[in-house]
Amino acid sequence: MLRYRTVPVTPFQQNCSIVWCDATRQAAVIDPGGDLPRIEAAAREREVKLGQIWLTHAHIDHAGGAGELSRRLGLPIIGPHPGDQFWITGLAEQARMFGFAPAEPFVPTRWLQDGDTVQVGNCRLAVRHCPGHTPGHVVFHAAEARRAFVGDVLFAGGIGRTDFPGGNHAQLIASIRERLWPMGDDTVFIPGHGPESTLGEERRHNPHVRGA
Repeated sequence: MLRYRTVPVTPFQQNCSIVWCDATRQAAVIDPGGDLPRIEAAAREREVKLGQIWLTHAHIDHAGGAGELSRRLGLPIIGPHPGDQFWITGLAEQARMFGFAPAEPFVPTRWLQDGDTVQVGNCRLAVRHCPGHTPGHVVFHAAEARRAFVGDVLFAGGIGRTDFPGGNHAQLIASIRERLWPMGDDTVFIPGHGPESTLGEERRHNPHVRGA
């Protein structure tokens, strides 16, 4: 059984998620943007062992702490899609621009492609490439748990910004329609910011994608 805990981090209150297999207590951390002591404390409280870092995309509030956490704990960095290489290359500049602590550079241990899978303990999640907010954005779908970790693709009542370099509004809407909606209306999604919602709720009522 997949379990998770969401830990808001950074001044942007980004939803970092610790996900783990209940049977093995093996865990991955999704989008450790910063506030690493808070993330590590949350893992200790749940008595789980962090073994991987998964990235949905490489904006500073999602990836800013990945390099340091990987170095200190010896964790592989999985994702995002190679389309976000230029955002990884520019992490130091992103940190300066938005007033974040310096971000350590890193090279992902494994890039992700649409249709890949990632695994923590006995739990396997599907990877969907969902460009639009960034070119290399991916989401992680736990079908059995009816959960999806969608980064900044979709929010409760909103969608991701597309005015950053590499953003594309039409592409984002297509990603939501073609990649997220087929996961099912009853799937709960954990966005990069703000409260959880269901895909069905957003498909019916979100003014940005209603009827898409």
